[in-house]
This record gives sequence, C-alpha cells and structure tokens, in this order.
Amino acid sequence: MLALAMRSIRQRPGRFAATLLSAFLGAAIIMIFNSMHDTAGAKGVDSASAETLSTAAGVVGSYGTLLVFFAVASTLTVNVRQRAAEIDLLRCSGATPAQIKRMVVGESVVVALVGALLAIGPAILGGQALLNLFQDSGQVAESVDHSFGPIALYSGIDITVLAAAGAAFLAVRRATRERAGAGQPRGKARKFLSYGALVLGGLSVCSTFAFSSTDEALMAPAAYGSILLAVGFALLSTRLLKAVLGRLPLSGPSGYLAVRTLRERAAQLSGVLMPLILFTGMATATLYMQAVENDAIDASGVPKSIDAKNLETLNLVVVGIIVVFSCIMLINSLYAATTYRRREFGQQRLAGATPGQVLGMVGIESLVLTVTGVFFGTAAGLAGMVPFTIVRTDSVLPDRGLGIWLGIVAVAAAATLVTSLVTARRALRTPAVGAVELVA
Repeated sequence: MLALAMRSIRQRPGRFAATLLSAFLGAAIIMIFNSMHDTAGAKGVDSASAETLSTAAGVVGSYGTLLVFFAVASTLTVNVRQRAAEIDLLRCSGATPAQIKRMVVGESVVVALVGALLAIGPAILGGQALLNLFQDSGQVAESVDHSFGPIALYSGIDITVLAAAGAAFLAVRRATRERAGAGQPRGKARKFLSYGALVLGGLSVCSTFAFSSTDEALMAPAAYGSILLAVGFALLSTRLLKAVLGRLPLSGPSGYLAVRTLRERAAQLSGVLMPLILFTGMATATLYMQAVENDAIDASGVPKSIDAKNLETLNLVVVGIIVVFSCIMLINSLYAATTYRRREFGQQRLAGATPGQVLGMVGIESLVLTVTGVFFGTAAGLAGMVPFTIVRTDSVLPDRGLGIWLGIVAVAAAATLVTSLVTARRALRTPAVGAVELVA
C-alpha cells in the first residue's frame, strides 16, 4: 500500500499541495519558536534573556502545535472526503479498511515530512528575525546569538509528521466507516471532547475571579478559557450550523438553494467553521485583553516592565500566527470544497438555475458561514475578555469600542467570501454539460 500511496502522490500532486503548504508553515512556526529553546540553552546567555526566550518558545509552541493539527486535519478531511469514489473502488478491488488507512496515512506522512524538511531554511531565518525583535525591544541582550539546534529541528519534524499521521488516520477512519454505513457511533468521542472543552473552558474563565488585579498570571486563565471554549464550539460546528439553518428566513432562488445545500453539506462545511470560530475567538480575547492591559499600565503611570513587554510581544505574535493559519485553513477548505462542487453547479444549471443564481447561492452560503463562525467565536472571546476586564479595571467591557472586533470580522469575512466567490466563478466557466460529465 505504501507503493500505491507514492504513485497516488505522483499522479495527483495538486491534490496534496494544500497539505504540503499547511505542513510547511506549521513546521516553520514550530521550529522558529523552539529555536528559542536552543538559543536560551547556549553558553553565555544571561538568565533574564534565557527566561524570555524560553517563555516565548513554551507559550507559542503550545499554540502552534494546536493550530498545526487543526490546519492539517481540516485539509486532510476535505481531501479524504473528495476521494470517496476512489476509496469505494479500492474496497471493491479487495482492499481492506486497514490497507486504505495505511495508504492515506503513508501519503500524509510523506507529504508532511517533505514540508517539514523544506521549512528548515525559512525557520532558521525566521528564528534570527524573531531574536532580533526581542533584542530591539530590550527583552534580550544584544550579545545573544541565534542557535538552531536539535530541539527546533526534531520538534518541528516530529510534531508535523505526528499531526499529519493522526489527522489522516482520523479522517480516513471516519470516511471508511461512513461508506460502510457504520458512521453513527463515531460522534461519541467528538461529543465528549467538545463538551469537555466547553466545561474546562468555563471553569478556566470563572477562575479568573480568584486572582487580584495585580497578579502577573491574571490573563492566563481567561485566555486559555477562551481558547478551550472556541475549540469546543469548533468541534460542535456541525450541530451549531444546523441549529442556525433552522432559523434562517431566506427566500428567493439563491436563498432556497443555499439553505438546502447547507443542510445537506453541514458536516462537510464544519471544516470551514472550525478555523472561523478559532480565529474569531482567540483573536478577540487576546487583542482586547492586551488592550485592557496596556490601558491599565498607561493609567498607572508606571513604565512597562520586561515581563509586560514579553507578554505583549507574545500576544501579538500569537495573534499573527492565528491569522496566518486560520486564513490558510479557510482558503484550503473553501477552495477544495468549492472546486469539488463543479459537477453540482452544472447539474443545478441544467435544472434551470442561472449562473448568477448559483453564484448568489455560494455568496449566501459564505455569508451564513461567516456570521455563524463570527457569532460563536465572539461568544468564546467575550467569555474570557469580560472576566479579565472586570478584575483588571472594574469595568465590564474595554474602552476600545468595536474597532478591534470589526477588524477581526473584516479579515474573516474577506477570507471566506473572496475565496468562495472567486473559486465558484472559475468553476462556472465550465459549460454545464461538460461539468456534469466530469468524474466526481
């Protein structure tokens, strides 16, 4: 089956481009920040600089690992679902589910390994740039030299390959069970994880009230609580989307088509909702809490400490990583899902729908997904932001207004709408008869 996997990669290199991109960027980010561990452990590094570098590597490394898994998982899930006909053909040819799993996991591991190896060079340059950022802000001594050692190298390769293998195994396991008609029990583990994340997130957020306004760790429980809540909502994205669809008052040909299509494809479109919810929730909570912290420090008249600068730098870097990965996940999922619907668009046009109505349907679908993802992501962000603001400033909401949130929503909406509409417009260039004749 490994030989078959290699032939599959050679025959369809474009299909694995999204997985390669996700693995490449994920490995690069993990290596960049874990190189700070190598740098901190080098000879001649003072304790203050070593603490700053180790903190950056530890905090961002945990975020990076989570985002790498979600990015690779969403890409591979779409990939595997689009290979349903191929999987059925292999089953009819005598392949067992175990052999199919080995083939898909083998493909994913090879692609992830190539992506991780390609990321080594950019990671070295990125690590040097990150060290320069810390040095320019006075958080690390100028005498410290960047070191790219075994911690960065092995962690980047190991985490990326393991994430790809685990995500591929889960995706193909789900697909083979669904094709065999045994898909009902699979939701139990997902439901358990989602509710567990929501409960732990709620407890973490509530624990914020146990801290005082001057505690250095005040932001930690609120931030991690928001992250866990966002993850819980993301895992429940299929149910959340179905609940929203049951209350939509859409009318007209495009609205009717959009609602019907969304109901039929709610499980597939959950891969789009996941990055939307994660991005909105984590970015809202982190940016607003950092803004509240900055305002509180400015109001006190005390200059920012090294720890405060470290925290601000980490928060901004984390949000940057979230933005990059969320956009990649969105674009990959939307592009693959919309391109795969070319035959469906052709059938709708042959049934009487105009290209404008089909494009309007895609636009409404994207708008519904954006609103749903932004709503639940904002709820997760508010759950962490409000307790932190109350404890830190005795106010319920920050004084910054809606500017930050509107910027977050603009990025999410632009990534979703532009990708889906541009991809659908390209798909509609194929004549309807020719699109229907394409092999799904």
